[in-house]
Amino acid sequence: MSENEIALVIEDLSILVVDDMKSMRLTIRKMLQNLNIGAKLRFAENGKEGLAALRASTFDLLIVDWNMPVLNGIEMLEEIRNDILLRDILVIMITAEAERDIVAEVAETEINGYLLKPLTLGVLDTTIKAVIKKVNNPDPFTIHRKQARELEEKGDYTAAIEEVKIALIHKPSASRLLRQLGLLHFKIKKSSIAEKCLLKAVSVNRQDTISRVYLADYYLKKNDLKKAGAYYLEILSLSTRYNEKAYDICNKLLKNNLRSLALAIFSKVIARSKKKNIAREQIIEICLSNHEFEFPQELLEQGVKENPSNYDMMYKAGLVFNDAGNREKALKYFINVDSHVRAHIDAKFQIAKIYYLNGKTLKADDCLNQILRIDPKHEAAIALRREL
Repeated sequence: MSENEIALVIEDLSILVVDDMKSMRLTIRKMLQNLNIGAKLRFAENGKEGLAALRASTFDLLIVDWNMPVLNGIEMLEEIRNDILLRDILVIMITAEAERDIVAEVAETEINGYLLKPLTLGVLDTTIKAVIKKVNNPDPFTIHRKQARELEEKGDYTAAIEEVKIALIHKPSASRLLRQLGLLHFKIKKSSIAEKCLLKAVSVNRQDTISRVYLADYYLKKNDLKKAGAYYLEILSLSTRYNEKAYDICNKLLKNNLRSLALAIFSKVIARSKKKNIAREQIIEICLSNHEFEFPQELLEQGVKENPSNYDMMYKAGLVFNDAGNREKALKYFINVDSHVRAHIDAKFQIAKIYYLNGKTLKADDCLNQILRIDPKHEAAIALRREL
């Protein structure tokens, strides 16, 4: 501990508990009172509320549940560690036994302690005391890691690299620190070393999404689209936060004839998206702009099957199949729209055009008459009628 830091006292701690379960919040409050831990105790129901509380007041310790709505514990932790005013707050994460390994890999060195459900008085007491003891008596890893951060912020990247290397001697599998080492090497223009550091980070932590994002971006800059795309497949298996970036890379993959990889990424986006229809719509537009018709057809058929009353999607399916030369299937979609949506002039006109192209002039004329009764000045219908 530096001369400017004050030792934390268990009884005087200011604690924020973030958990979406009211019963859990009440349980922790009662336990802390019984243990005589903390002088100030506040609560929040999710990560978003927790961040607001942290920015409105000062806390020594955060006890946060991993599995919460709105903003979960890991997402909240990431926000905290990237905020210069909050980054040093102590964090104890509450997880279920089945979640422990996943959370440990994701958060890695960023969490000061863990609590497994169901909580017990003894474990809560032991965990908090161990965390406070450690922060009051920091180990060499923590000391060198903080020194590296301070040097980096001063712009002394070479010295920061040396401090990170010393810290890694004590924890060689700390993926976040390996990532930091890589990013420092990028700053001194040593890209090949930076790449090796990031590759090491992802090899020791299967859940390290951020290092994978940096690698993908690095390969994109090198125009190595296959490697970038492969990493995005991994990224999308871990997180849904990078869908927009995935769309961009798929657009590039399609433009460079890497269709299979692009479609694999698109499929992953849809599978993990909470708003599948919106994801499908975006993907369909990207595919069509790159003259890819087969995959949009599959997506539209699937979408219509799942949402048979979505006539906008059905009409879009008709347009795509028609553009791809499958008039028969397009006609079925247009007729279905026309039979369910009153006065759908666009569907009627598409039906008329297909009948005309198929040589069924009487049926085409009947459709055009229906259109002109609704809109006597419909120019396209008038023009097509002249051709009959």
